[in-house]
Amino acid sequence: MMTAKPEASPPGRGQRLPRLAPLLALIMLLAGCAATPQPRHHATALPPWEVAETGLGRWAAEQAEPHPGQSGLALLANGKDAFAVRGLLAARAERRLDIQTYLMGDDLTTRALLARVLDAAERGVAVRLLIDDIGAVGQGERLATLDSHPNLQVRVYHPLPVGRSSLATRVLATLPVLSRHHRRMHNKLWIADNALAITGGRNLGDEYYSAGEPRNFADLDLLALGPVVAPLSMSFDLYWNHGLAQPVGRYHRVDADAWRTLREELAAWLAEESDADYFRALRQRHEERDRQHLVDALHWGHAEALWDPPGKPAWRGRPALAETMAGQLWERVAPEARLTLVSAYFVPTAAGSRVLQELAASGVEVEVVTNSLEATDVPVVHGAYAPHRRALLASGVSLFELRAEQESGEGSIMGVPGSSASALHVKALAVDDATVFVGSPNADPRSVWWNSEVGVLVESESLARELRALVEVGASPAQSYRVFLDDEGRLGWETRYDDETVRLAREPGGPWRHANAWLSRFLRLERWL
Repeated sequence: MMTAKPEASPPGRGQRLPRLAPLLALIMLLAGCAATPQPRHHATALPPWEVAETGLGRWAAEQAEPHPGQSGLALLANGKDAFAVRGLLAARAERRLDIQTYLMGDDLTTRALLARVLDAAERGVAVRLLIDDIGAVGQGERLATLDSHPNLQVRVYHPLPVGRSSLATRVLATLPVLSRHHRRMHNKLWIADNALAITGGRNLGDEYYSAGEPRNFADLDLLALGPVVAPLSMSFDLYWNHGLAQPVGRYHRVDADAWRTLREELAAWLAEESDADYFRALRQRHEERDRQHLVDALHWGHAEALWDPPGKPAWRGRPALAETMAGQLWERVAPEARLTLVSAYFVPTAAGSRVLQELAASGVEVEVVTNSLEATDVPVVHGAYAPHRRALLASGVSLFELRAEQESGEGSIMGVPGSSASALHVKALAVDDATVFVGSPNADPRSVWWNSEVGVLVESESLARELRALVEVGASPAQSYRVFLDDEGRLGWETRYDDETVRLAREPGGPWRHANAWLSRFLRLERWL
C-alpha cells in the first residue's frame, strides 16, 4: 500500500530557518519597531500646462525660447553654489518639489535646506522626499516628523522593517538578506516645479557643499532646464511609485503635528547660525549676483536623461549589461580622439581595463582622474583599483590621483582650497570635444550591476570645454599625483609642492589605508565594490 509523500521544502530552507531564528529574534528585540499599515498613493510630476503657470516655468521658458529643442545646462562645481541653487529652487517652487537622495546628514547645510523645504510645504508646495533606506538609518523619527506635514511626503527605498534605530542593528538585520539588501538606490535629483532639475554626485550633507569638518568632497552637479527635465521627472515618478518605495510612517510613528515643533526648532537654530562663517561667506559670494539668474551662464545642447530601472536593487543575480544604465550609456559613447573619466571610486575590473587599453592602443587619448589612497574615504575600493594601474599605464592610459591636500586658490575647483582632508566625489565623463555625462554612478561594478543610478548625457561643445577646464585643474600637479612607470616598470607618483616637482617611489597614504587596500585584494572584493 502506497502512502502520500510529504511535500518537500525548497533545498536548504528547512535547515536554514531554525539556525536563523535566534538571530531574527535578536534583531526584532534590538529594533523595537515593526511596519504598520499606512496608505500609499501614486503621484506624478506637474503636467506641462501647470509648469507654464509657475514662476520657474516661465523663467525656464524665457531662457529656452531662443534655443528650440535644446536644453539649458550649467555645471555646479563649487559646493557653495550647489547649496545656494538648491535653496533658491526650494524657495521659488510654487507647486511641486521632488528630492531624491542616497544619504542625508544632520548638519548645517541639511538643516538649512530642510527649513526651506518645510517653508515650501507651508506655502502649499507638494514636497516628495525619497531617500534610500541606508540613508534613513537612525533618522527615522526626523523623517517621520517631516512626513507628518500634510504637504510633505517621505518614502524610504528598499526598506527593512526592523533594525532601524542604529547602524549596528541595521547590520544585524541585513545579514539574513544580504544578497538583496547590499543593493541600493544611489540616485540624486532635485526638481522644482518640473521646470528645473539638478542631478549629479551630491547627497545632502556638509561635506558635499564645502561646509564639512575636517573632510570636504570635490563634487559636481548638472543644473538643467528645457526638454530633459520632463524625463528626469518621469524617472523620479517611476521610483516614487515603485513597490520598493514605502512611506516612512510605516516604520516610525510621530504625532500628527510633529512637524510644527521641528519647524520652530529649525527656525530658532537658523536665527542663531545666520552669522556662521559658512553663511556669511555665501552671502558675500552672491551679494552682487542678479537675483533673476540662478547661475552665471547656461550652455545649450541636446540632452538625454538616463536611469536604471527602479526595480534593479531587488533583481536576482547580476543583470545583463543592456538592462542597466551603464549599458545604455556605453551604447551611446564611441570615443574617436579622447576619453576622460572622472570617478571618485574607479574599479575598472579586468574587462573594463582591457577596453581602456584597447582604446589607448587605437590612438584615443584616455585619461582617468580618481582619488589617491591618501585621499579616498573608502580605501578598500582603492585596493581593487590598484592592481590595474601598471597595465593601464603601459598601454598609454593617463592616471591622475587627487591629493588629500591641495594648494589654495580660486582655480582649485576640483579640489577643496585649503582643506586638510579632501576627497574626489565627482562622477563625470567627457568624450571627444562635445559629449559630456554627469550623474550619480561611479566607474565601478557596484554602480553598473548592483545600485540604481541616474544621469544626463549632453551634446554641447561649450559645456564640454567647461568640463575640460575643470579636469585640467583637477589633474594639475598642484592638485593631484600623476602616476607613472619608471624605467624598471615600477609605479611612481609625481606632484608639485611650493613650485617644486616631487617624485615619490612609495604610494602616499598611512599604514591603516595600505592595510585596508591590501585586505580588499586579499578577500577579492572587486565585484562587490
